Amino acid sequence: MENKRYVLCTSTGCIEYGPERYKKYDIGIIRVRLTFLGVEYEEGPDLDPVKFYEQQETIENPKDNLPSTAIPDAQKVRKIFDDLYDKGYNELIIIAISSGLGGTYNELRLIGEEYADKMKITVIDSRITAMNEGLLAVKAAELVEKGVPTEEIVKEIEWIKAHQEFIGIDGKLDYLIYNGRLKGGKAFMGKMLNICPVIHFSKEGEVVALASVRTQRKALQKTCEIIKEKIGNRDPKDYLLFHVYTGPSAITELREIEKEYGITCNHEDVIMSPVSGCHNGPWLAGYELFPIRREDEPLN
Repeated sequence: MENKRYVLCTSTGCIEYGPERYKKYDIGIIRVRLTFLGVEYEEGPDLDPVKFYEQQETIENPKDNLPSTAIPDAQKVRKIFDDLYDKGYNELIIIAISSGLGGTYNELRLIGEEYADKMKITVIDSRITAMNEGLLAVKAAELVEKGVPTEEIVKEIEWIKAHQEFIGIDGKLDYLIYNGRLKGGKAFMGKMLNICPVIHFSKEGEVVALASVRTQRKALQKTCEIIKEKIGNRDPKDYLLFHVYTGPSAITELREIEKEYGITCNHEDVIMSPVSGCHNGPWLAGYELFPIRREDEPLN
């Protein structure tokens, strides 16, 4: 029997907000949910990220109107799998938002186990979010087209995960305080001292602070220093570097500051999905670095 494979990604991977050229891979989307101002959305075309972050920045009483997120609807996930099975697919490769950001990865893994007698379903924890998550799906789809075995695709994805980077700043602490991620004395002192954290994804896929810097400008300078060190002397053809952001204010300043460090992006900017960015608010800006493995770099 023909091995017919299909690649999917959670909506947080920003495939729908990224460059048009990636749409040729027909990557399936599993939609994570978001509730805002009393309306539940399935992340996608009916939830415009630009308008969403504009609302977050201008809404009155934001503390009383916090967005909330939820894992994909399980029945809709099963329908996606059933429809693909009916179309003759016997293997699925799914790139999921980091397990450090919620239960979506685990949900997809458990539902996948229900189909063990029908399809082989490989769910990969991206350990990241935003466009890097989507680029992992693009890489998987490219390798599927080339006929690369799934086991080798997984190894390639794991290599990329070990070298990928997301680093940026939260220009204001408001939403981190409102949703309880920053509490008590730390919240008070952070606001009083105008602290701006530099954050990134750990190898475990959790968002952690690399540094706490006073003022947004200094935090953006620190971000540039770290990403420049991370790139080192790697040739630009061996990585993709691009801006990731929520609202416009911090990203505008980052574009100016990076000139001082000789940093040049080689991929289009991509806005963060509302599900990924809503808990940080509209003042996040930074970089994602997506490595491209050279032939002289071993998979293991």
